[in-house]
Amino acid sequence: MTETDTTETENEPAPSQEEVLRQSSLPTVASYIVTFLKPEMLHVYRQISRLKRWRTVVFCQKQENSRRFPMRNVFVLPKPLTHQLRRFWQKTIKDEPITIYRSEARRLRKEIIESDAKVLHVYFGHIGVHLLPLLEISPVPVIVSFHGADAQVDMDKPKHRAAMQRMLELAKLLLVRSESLAERLVALGAAREKIRIQRTGIPLREITFTQRVAPKNGAWHCLQASRLIAKKGLSTSLRAFAEFAARYPKATLTLAGGGPLLNDLWSLVLKLGLQKRVKFTGFLSQQELRLQYANAHLFLHPSEMGEDGDQEGVPNSMLEAMACGLPIIATNHGGIPEAVEHGVSGLLVPERDHLALAGEMLALTSKPERYTAMSVAAAQRVEKEFNLKVTVAALEGFYEEAAAD
Repeated sequence: MTETDTTETENEPAPSQEEVLRQSSLPTVASYIVTFLKPEMLHVYRQISRLKRWRTVVFCQKQENSRRFPMRNVFVLPKPLTHQLRRFWQKTIKDEPITIYRSEARRLRKEIIESDAKVLHVYFGHIGVHLLPLLEISPVPVIVSFHGADAQVDMDKPKHRAAMQRMLELAKLLLVRSESLAERLVALGAAREKIRIQRTGIPLREITFTQRVAPKNGAWHCLQASRLIAKKGLSTSLRAFAEFAARYPKATLTLAGGGPLLNDLWSLVLKLGLQKRVKFTGFLSQQELRLQYANAHLFLHPSEMGEDGDQEGVPNSMLEAMACGLPIIATNHGGIPEAVEHGVSGLLVPERDHLALAGEMLALTSKPERYTAMSVAAAQRVEKEFNLKVTVAALEGFYEEAAAD
């Protein structure tokens, strides 16, 4: 994710009648999102629901959480009844990426034309591959957004790599969340001139900055907010916290989020003897998560490269923590160094090095003035580079660029 990985959603007010009329006069972008929307895709909703110069129509295979993500003009085009057979044939027998039928592509093309869309925006890279038959006949320029894992998984397989390269060739523009992800696409064969940096946008008007000061009694509250998956480096966080807690017996660690590694992580907590010091919250609402940010002193995010090549862009939860004034200790991984300036707005350590992580935690907490200054710098960094209003305006500029030719 990147994405705010731990939250359910945030409710957005439904547009007024006046706003609906205003939007009807705007140029249209067709956004293709397979499931509109999964709980962890709040960042996508923020982006498409705040467009000012463009009107959005959404095409998807399934709609979920419609009360949490209210949106007009959502068109559900379900998978064909033979999808499981297609999946078995393409993925298992032929060992190639799953793509839509040409009949589906023709139907989508017809829907795009009828919507009067000027641009097709596909979320995410692997879905761009899934839609290759549509991209071959698209009536409008295509933009594909990449967020992390969608640029790396299965690229060791010749057919998957070839399909990705064909998709990169057909797309008019490629949007990425970080420079490191841009380099990944170039390495796959993407033309550098097609790539644009589309930063994750954070709604700063909804976030309260809290100036951090060191707790006088050493009761440091550490927090990590993420899905419980391998690339988030949660075992590194636990081992580092064990070292940190040896110095600060009143310190606590909260792991906010859910995922498949919960049992494994709890076993590690027991092994380290931290069961009275570590709390797992499960998935949290946006309001609950921000309360966690407000009450924490340190935010950990030691991401690491997954065995399947999965890599972070710029984690949304980390950006929100920074906007709240939380000093960050993370890793030199993916797009993280593009958000966290080491020694200024946070601290960075090598991947999978819990001793280095613990060392930076101890060093920072031993210098109250530096700790307080880093709290301010973290919020200033997000305000400058990741303001949602600015990133949405940039996206609209990319739509205009793609539609111009």
